[in-house]
This record gives sequence, structure tokens and C-alpha cells, in this order.
Amino acid sequence: MVHPLITPEHVEQFQRDGVVLIRGLFAEQVELLRAGVASNMENPGPYASNNEKAGQTGRFFDDYCNWTRIPEFQQAIEQSPVAQVAADLMKSSSVQMFHDHVLVKEPGTSMPTPWHQDGPYYFVEGQQTISFWSPLDEVKEAALRCVAGSHKWEKEVLPTRWVSEDGFFPDEGQYMQVPDPDADDSMTVLEYPMQPGDAVAFNYKTLHGARGNTSASRRRAFSLRLVGDDARYVDRPGPTSPPFPGHEMQPGQRLREDWFPILLQR
Repeated sequence: MVHPLITPEHVEQFQRDGVVLIRGLFAEQVELLRAGVASNMENPGPYASNNEKAGQTGRFFDDYCNWTRIPEFQQAIEQSPVAQVAADLMKSSSVQMFHDHVLVKEPGTSMPTPWHQDGPYYFVEGQQTISFWSPLDEVKEAALRCVAGSHKWEKEVLPTRWVSEDGFFPDEGQYMQVPDPDADDSMTVLEYPMQPGDAVAFNYKTLHGARGNTSASRRRAFSLRLVGDDARYVDRPGPTSPPFPGHEMQPGQRLREDWFPILLQR
């Protein structure tokens, strides 16, 4: 049996495509999350950025790793069914916290979210990984876009810095260059008109991005990154994003539970 919000077909699509839409996952937490985003923007953390780039208009605010200091985020995680849904989609008996991420595109923000996979930026690897991207406003033009099946590519996509577009790590040869799915007929881009509280669930290795926000409304989004049974710490050739300095984990270990608590154990 899976959680009532989803069906076995949701699980099948997530496993096959690396992405699936879950309607209403955070529907009852939308106001809570909006309050948390407002608090986050008023009091940004050390990793906050406005992604300022020459020639771009508007403001693209993003920040992460704030759930321990912004109570609305923690409450939304605890009160929503996100951990149960994550366990079902990942086919995992456990669900462990990794981090949160807020992304706000004000009206008229021209900068897109570049095509990327999350996995290469992170110090965790495994088949059982999941991100939830949930808009807190109705979205059409600036919805998340994911490339179906990209979580199964043999080579990871080069992680880059969003503003400078430089490679994130020194050895770029081990990665494939960032593709342009809109110019490649072999790639299937999935995107969905979404209501506040809906969520796109996707694997850490699923290629994804988003257009700029050309609408007259804000596009606030709350993302949550979780891991399952097989996720393990892995060394990268430089500081990761997020960096989590002083974590003291060794390759092959599960993430330390005092920093990354278990949200569900079946």
C-alpha cells in the first residue's frame, strides 16, 4: 500500500522517468511555507544569493539549509506527508533529511534556473534520493522542467556556478557538458502547470531547470531534499554545495543522524 496521495503508477513513473508530479503534497502547509519564505528573505542565511548577472532583470533569490532556524519550515516538514510519500517513491524503508532550498523569482526576472543535476554538487550518492519542488504560487511559465530518464545517464552532467557558468570542480573531463534539451529531440522535457502546494518529485540525478519569470506574479518555491536506505557519503574534488563544513564523515558512511535526522523508519 502506498500513501493515499499517490498510486502505484506514481511510483512506477518516478522509478522509470526520475520525475513525477504529486498534487497537493504541501496543500495544507502553503501559508506556513509562505511565512517561512518571508522570514528567510528578511533574514537570509550565509548561503543566500540574488544570482545577480549582467544583462538580467528582476531578482532571483535562493537560499538553503535553513530548516533548523526557521520553525515554519520544520513544522511543514513534520506536518506534511512528505516523508511517507518519499519512502514510497524511493522504495526505501527509511527517509533521512538532507536539506531545504528556497527559490524566489520576482515578477520580470529574466534569469532562468540553468539545466543541471543536483547530485554532482552534493556529497551523497545512491539510487534512493529524492527532491520535492513545491511552488507557493500558481505557476505556468516558471514551472520546473525535468528531462525524463536523465537519472539513468551513464555520465553525470558538469556542475557549474549559476552566475559565472564556471565549472564547480577542477576535473571537468569526467562530466558530460550541459546539454540543451530544447534543441535535442531525443530528450523528453516534462513540465506541469501547478497550484500552490503541488510538488514535483525528482531524483538527484534528474536533469532539471526552469525558465525566468515573465509573469506579473511572484514565483516562490520550497524544495526539500531527502535520502533513502542506500545513500552514502562520497568525497568530491572540492567543497560541495551545500558544504556542511566540519561534518567529519568518511566515504561510505550514512549521513550523520544528528545533522541529518531520520524522518521515517519502517
